[in-house]
Amino acid sequence: MPRQGLDAERVVEEAVRIADAEGLEAVTLARVAAALGVRAPSLYNHLAGREALLRAITLRGLRELGDALRRAAVGRARVDALEALAHAYRVYAHAHPGSYAATLAPFPASDAELQRAGDDVVAVIAAIVAGWGLDGDHAVHVVRTIRSALRGYVTIELAGGFRKPVDRDRSFEQLVATLVAGLEAAAPPAATRA
Repeated sequence: MPRQGLDAERVVEEAVRIADAEGLEAVTLARVAAALGVRAPSLYNHLAGREALLRAITLRGLRELGDALRRAAVGRARVDALEALAHAYRVYAHAHPGSYAATLAPFPASDAELQRAGDDVVAVIAAIVAGWGLDGDHAVHVVRTIRSALRGYVTIELAGGFRKPVDRDRSFEQLVATLVAGLEAAAPPAATRA
């Protein structure tokens, strides 16, 4: 019988807390169970093992990231929207490093729920790119560029890869300015006058 007050949501919350504090590799059934004061086998009443637990962290991370990006971009357009989105992306990753790391792992195309959550994140970026009058394959390339730039910067930063004593915030601003300049250059002439 499941422990009183313990449900799948509580198990996932604890796993997320561990992931954000200690990294995804620290998330084991034994570690989560110990933190919840139960034995590891009792977690199977709520989730079907570690893979299901990691999937739940990924889903939650994608939804949270998508919500953070949407909130940052709402009511903004073009440069303001892209700058706000970029900063929200970085803030989310720093505040939730384990959840963020889970969003980077590839997941099966057959998992429709994860696919939708990932697509929602991409849709926010695509909506901003559309403000520059870009569409079709060109828009896809630009969305991929933005995602790659943000992911690359934040992943290197979280891993401690920027060791020179140069302001990382300024470097991030330079990255965003470069993305903006690229979008401005790529936009059709009519869109740059809008």
